[in-house]
Amino acid sequence: MDRRLKSTLTAMNHFSVFTMVSAFTVATGLSAISVAKADEVITPWGEPDLQGIWTDEFDAPLQRSAKFANQEFFTAIQREELDKQRAAHYVSGDSRRERGTVNDVNGTDNSTVFLSIKHTGPRTSLIVDPPNGRIPPLTPEAQRAAAADQEFRLALLQSTDACKNREPTCAGGKYDPTPSPRFAESPPRYHTGNAARINRNDGPEDNAPQDRCLPSGLPEFGHFVGSFRRIVQTPGGISMFYDVAHGQGWQRNIVMNGSPHLPAHIRQWFGDSRGRWEGNTLVVDVTNFSPKTDFFGSRENLHLVERWTRTRPETLAYEVTIDDPTVWTRPWTARQEFTRQSDQANRIYYEPRCAEGNYALPGQLHGRRVEERALAEGRGPDPRTKDIVGGPPSPRQDPLQ
Repeated sequence: MDRRLKSTLTAMNHFSVFTMVSAFTVATGLSAISVAKADEVITPWGEPDLQGIWTDEFDAPLQRSAKFANQEFFTAIQREELDKQRAAHYVSGDSRRERGTVNDVNGTDNSTVFLSIKHTGPRTSLIVDPPNGRIPPLTPEAQRAAAADQEFRLALLQSTDACKNREPTCAGGKYDPTPSPRFAESPPRYHTGNAARINRNDGPEDNAPQDRCLPSGLPEFGHFVGSFRRIVQTPGGISMFYDVAHGQGWQRNIVMNGSPHLPAHIRQWFGDSRGRWEGNTLVVDVTNFSPKTDFFGSRENLHLVERWTRTRPETLAYEVTIDDPTVWTRPWTARQEFTRQSDQANRIYYEPRCAEGNYALPGQLHGRRVEERALAEGRGPDPRTKDIVGGPPSPRQDPLQ
């Protein structure tokens, strides 16, 4: 059997990569990259070959900072200065160093040890359209939904130290020692605000998706502890496995037979991916997302058009156009470039698994019930006055962001 075909048919095993990625070559924009000749990266059955393990070796913010206005690329001096600032930020990023503080008591580890600290990339934002590198404005409908979500979150926080101490998590709220009468209400929307958790533990849905072993899904723009994707092709099919942090691995299958999307009433967490080839580029149309998914407020109406192009033997260009007319006033496009990782060095992969959902989540729910019983028996404070959404500064507060 041809060696590459054999490798393709046996490469479906899952993987996890936990190494820090460093790169010392200068990356260029997608428009400046010349596409490799077709016969250099072709599968045995004649399709462009996108197979391998790929990651982005440079960091770039999703949105462009106002500081850089309409500047699409950093200068070499700016990148060097950002690298210095970010190195200092992460070295001093252990919020538990001041012993005896709330963060010290609440903390269980120094989260910075899990981070993949990469060099600053050439782009000032992943977003390339609109030209200002920013997500387009929300529609009036989306603004109202976001306001309702925030109002509910602040109601659940009103009697906690987060509002009493005017912490950022209570911005826009007001302290009231009496727990909100809305505490027992369901959120305005499923999963509302749960990416940052809400201030109760009445059920699993009150916790963040990662606590429940629910991966973030598409589009996937990286993660603060690293982001890898493995592409496997067979005649008539393409599979991509994503490894995006602590057990958040997930797999998508791209249908390549020209069939239409699933019926509108069939909804999936990762949507329905239908692919086709346009020259050397894999174009994937993704629809049919579940209303329980949430990408910056976009749910069942989310529509993605992805473009994957093998630009050189070791580079893969990725571009995705994101559209939801119920959320944004116009579509927007982001662009990344991935570098191929060693198949030999990563030949053994362990299936990612989510310990949080298996162990921590039942413990959180049980702990809240214990606190409620203690209150009923006069042995403890009202758990509704406890802030469970604050805590140490997030490692995402990166100078690059």
